[in-house]
Amino acid sequence: MVAVRQSCPNAPRTGGVIKTDMEESDADLVERARAGDGDAFERLVRRHMRAAYAVALGVMRNPTDAEDVVQDAFIKALEELESCREPDRFAAWLARIVRNRAHSFHRYRRVRRATTLDDAGPLAGASDPARDTARSRLRERLSQAAAELPEKQRQVLLLHDLEGWKHREIGALMGMPAGTVRYTLHQARRAMRELLGADSLKED
Repeated sequence: MVAVRQSCPNAPRTGGVIKTDMEESDADLVERARAGDGDAFERLVRRHMRAAYAVALGVMRNPTDAEDVVQDAFIKALEELESCREPDRFAAWLARIVRNRAHSFHRYRRVRRATTLDDAGPLAGASDPARDTARSRLRERLSQAAAELPEKQRQVLLLHDLEGWKHREIGALMGMPAGTVRYTLHQARRAMRELLGADSLKED
């Protein structure tokens, strides 16, 4: 993610023991990033890249456009990091930025020209080839079928089944009660089964 790295050069770290990416909370990383630590923001990017992509794809449908939106959203997040009032809920704050940027981009593209659904490709920054190959195939299959779903159903499905978000987390992002999220997910899965022609999505 070159554009983000160029916008946020590394700064000297504060004293003490530096925690690993998994040990540091989002709030810790946001605090460091606000102090000018570019590495901390890079960790946030790596940690939330896939979920941000799922949010963007839920709006854009076109995987290439979704990746562009994610890049733009992370830069916007960096510029407005001081306005993140609840650093421990950085993921939800970032997701809202992604959704807003995606909707703006989508409206712009609708005015300029009709969008084209490209084949989905693997997300950059992979560290496990086998896992990423499986994710890429799943993303391609889901994106092609999910393009036929209403936006809310598509976004709930991608966040829950592809990225592992919980019902309450999706509800907080989309302003929906957890029960409504669960029902929307049920509707999306039922529609996907019809579109895919197989009972490939489990209920929980």
